[in-house]
Amino acid sequence: MSAARDRHTASKLSSGKVLVTGGANSAVLNTVELYDPSAGIWTTTNPMTSARKIHTATILTNGSVLISAGDTGSGFSNTAELYDPISSTWTPTGSMNAVRGAHIAVKLANEKVLVSGGDGGGGFLSTADLYDPIANTWTAVSPMNSMRCSHMASILSNGSVFVAGGNDGSYLASAEIYNPTANTWTNTASMSYARQLATISVLSNGKILVAGGDNGSSLNVAELYDPSTNTWTVTGSMNYARIGHAATVLSNEYVLVTGGCTANSIAEIYDVSTETWTVTGSMMAIRQYHTISQLTNGTVLVAGGIDSTSTDLNSAELY
Repeated sequence: MSAARDRHTASKLSSGKVLVTGGANSAVLNTVELYDPSAGIWTTTNPMTSARKIHTATILTNGSVLISAGDTGSGFSNTAELYDPISSTWTPTGSMNAVRGAHIAVKLANEKVLVSGGDGGGGFLSTADLYDPIANTWTAVSPMNSMRCSHMASILSNGSVFVAGGNDGSYLASAEIYNPTANTWTNTASMSYARQLATISVLSNGKILVAGGDNGSSLNVAELYDPSTNTWTVTGSMNYARIGHAATVLSNEYVLVTGGCTANSIAEIYDVSTETWTVTGSMMAIRQYHTISQLTNGTVLVAGGIDSTSTDLNSAELY
């Protein structure tokens, strides 16, 4: 990449290209780059209107990318903006009702985007906002039952949003589900291990895999949530404890996890059928707080992050 960065976002566009936004090195960045898998090259595109790290990126149905909130370097933001991949332009949207960073964003079945929790600068948040891409507006919705920062979230097959873990001043094991139709949050079964900054992966069998993270030290433990029974089951542990790692579900239903402290450059694969982890070699660079993107041809792009000396990386590699 043209700029070293960590805590950025990476989004695979409908064209197959990967859009990388923001993050930080010695300063918080507004710069944006595109990776073209067919040519194997990075090109810069128009910068965001605001510098951001620990922000979110959500791909909308029309192909646009919604960037929301984050840390600008001078404080947390409540602004959002849309990237149009056709014109390569950025357009500000309305602002959220609260400034936040280290939050989550999930696109709902009705095309709206739910943003919840995060760090508000003066404390952790339970508040949630809903973005309507048709009206281009943000609306406050019911808050979560718990304040959460650096939590994990995914969309369930029934259209509800599942949220787990995070930090409210203490590490959280609790989880809850948002019903978009009723605009309600319902507490659900808690994880066996409190954690923040874990990876979350939705499997084809409907179960949700949560792996690694932090509860005062890096974790190697993983567990599965079954929405049909509202139960958590501890599954095989990773070979290495990890925080600041990344994960993606491969086309063969294995889950690839890369980097993070204390694994550094080592990657491993989770076999859904046997519930076991196998080391699958090492990346060319030690990486934490990097991004992972599965490309159209099934290969995986890993980009940026920081190494074991806290040096930001501009390198990228393919698995």
